[in-house]
Amino acid sequence: MDLQLSLIVAGLVIGVVVGMTGMGGGALMTPVLVLFFGVPPLAAVSSDLVVSAVMKPVGGFVHLRHGTVNLRLVGLLCLGSVPSAFCGVLVSRALGGSSGVQEWTKLALGVALLLAAAGLILRAYQDMVARGRRAADRAAGRPARRGVADPDAPMRLRPIVTVLVGAAGGLIVGMTSVGSGSLIIIALLALYPALNSASLVGTDLVQAVPLVASAALGHLLFGDFQFALTASLLVGCLPGVYLGARLSSRAPGGLVRRALALVLLASALKLLNLPDVAMVAALATVVVVGPLLWMVARSRHGLPARARILAQLRSRGESAAAPDRRGSTGPSPATTGR
Repeated sequence: MDLQLSLIVAGLVIGVVVGMTGMGGGALMTPVLVLFFGVPPLAAVSSDLVVSAVMKPVGGFVHLRHGTVNLRLVGLLCLGSVPSAFCGVLVSRALGGSSGVQEWTKLALGVALLLAAAGLILRAYQDMVARGRRAADRAAGRPARRGVADPDAPMRLRPIVTVLVGAAGGLIVGMTSVGSGSLIIIALLALYPALNSASLVGTDLVQAVPLVASAALGHLLFGDFQFALTASLLVGCLPGVYLGARLSSRAPGGLVRRALALVLLASALKLLNLPDVAMVAALATVVVVGPLLWMVARSRHGLPARARILAQLRSRGESAAAPDRRGSTGPSPATTGR
């Protein structure tokens, strides 16, 4: 087995992003392998799913221990996602010959990345709306809303729709390796708005374990799994996830997620064969117009127009420089000698 240093470094970086944000594993790893390392799309999807099958249980077990998992929701989602994820591999293989499969996988991956980027933006917007409501409650002297009208009341499940969401998500994951976290968590937000954030993340992580395992098994049997490629990624990903989890409390997660959304958008446009000039123009428009629209949205929901990420970075820089300033402005020898 020959480990490749460049793949180990790529796995390390991706693992750090996953550990810091809880998302982006499949959405980052597969396009990185395709665009930067020239790995065939089907082989990239196969290796990515096997790596995810090893990484996903770690976060899932942590949430199970803390009791932040809705096991009824997990069961309904897995009822649809586990068989459809395995079938997604078979669908990819049935679409045509080897070149046809690779091209279809590449296009499907581009569409899935667009959906994942949109999902990140939607999730950030919903978080912003929730912060605006909490700020309004504090200003009015009202008790903060928890997002659940009655904490003791059982949550009303929607079994059929939930199973269908799992089936659709499993099919996408089986074909592209994207969506086990970034897409399904958005669907859960829409279906169950009363689910608190900890339970939302925990439920999403745990349901992704059997989903990814099913898709990985399908690709091991019928995909284009490459052991050396997968081993190199795992060597980098596993310590990267741990490091990212340690950094998550210090790094501005919102800034990382925005950068991740931009990377996903660029990868999607490239995989969809958009001309370079058009792709640069689209990304430049997003970079320039996006922050302006976000400032307007913040103002409409009662928040300061400037994102607090910049303020946090500035305050951290000032606090780090404060000891130096105090040291440099201390009493002079002439003063102390009096």
